[in-house]
Amino acid sequence: MYKKPKKRLGQNFLIDKNVLQKICNACNIVSSDIVVEIGPGRGELTSLLVQIPKKIYAIEKDLDLIQGLKDRFAENNNLEIINQDILKVELKDIYQTHKKKIKLIGNIPYNISSPIIEYLINNRDFIDNAFFTVQKEFAQRLTASSGSKLYGSLSCFAQYYSNPKIIFGISRNCFRPVPKVDSSFIRIDIKNELPLDKTSEKKFFEITRASFNQRRKTLRNSLSKFISQDILDDFFKISGLDINTRPEKMLIKDFLTLTKLVISKRYQKK
Repeated sequence: MYKKPKKRLGQNFLIDKNVLQKICNACNIVSSDIVVEIGPGRGELTSLLVQIPKKIYAIEKDLDLIQGLKDRFAENNNLEIINQDILKVELKDIYQTHKKKIKLIGNIPYNISSPIIEYLINNRDFIDNAFFTVQKEFAQRLTASSGSKLYGSLSCFAQYYSNPKIIFGISRNCFRPVPKVDSSFIRIDIKNELPLDKTSEKKFFEITRASFNQRRKTLRNSLSKFISQDILDDFFKISGLDINTRPEKMLIKDFLTLTKLVISKRYQKK
């Protein structure tokens, strides 16, 4: 028998059958796919997903839900139920077993949303794309464009490595227990090519984090202790941006331009 949802694990089970079917359809699963479902819970979405792919791994952290899942899907030979924290699962091993990139699907608790995105990015070599149900505001932060109040370092991080997109909204009333906020269903496609090498990427993210640490300040003031004024002067000339530009008005390409200036040899600070 299934236990009650656990608040400490952020469990809010999606129960609306129409929304569940809509999610399954949006994932565009085909028979050759290798699917990893994060947090199957009681198996409502799993029951739809399991009908299609060659192999599906259901990763459930809550031991109390495992036996119920095993009983429910005892006859589904393409499903493997694993009692593990998704953040500790080696997706590389699954990828190497099937020699095929993974489709990642899950209803993600708010308390691990950011770690899940970082996990996704760190495992991007083994992932084709991801489909997540997340809190509405988190989805908006991931997909926010320059000029939005929700645009920040998380937006830059996610959009540097991938193309996140909100597919549709989900009312809080579709979950049990009912959460305090609405959710969004998102798709994240991993980019095949990136503009910077690993060393430059590190600098890029240092710059974006420093820029957004004090949002009310201009970019010049936010970075004054991090980047020399001559570099910033050249950046504003090259980019055509006003010297009083705030970080939220910067495009990712602008942050890339600034990063390349910082790492170029002629701008190395002595």
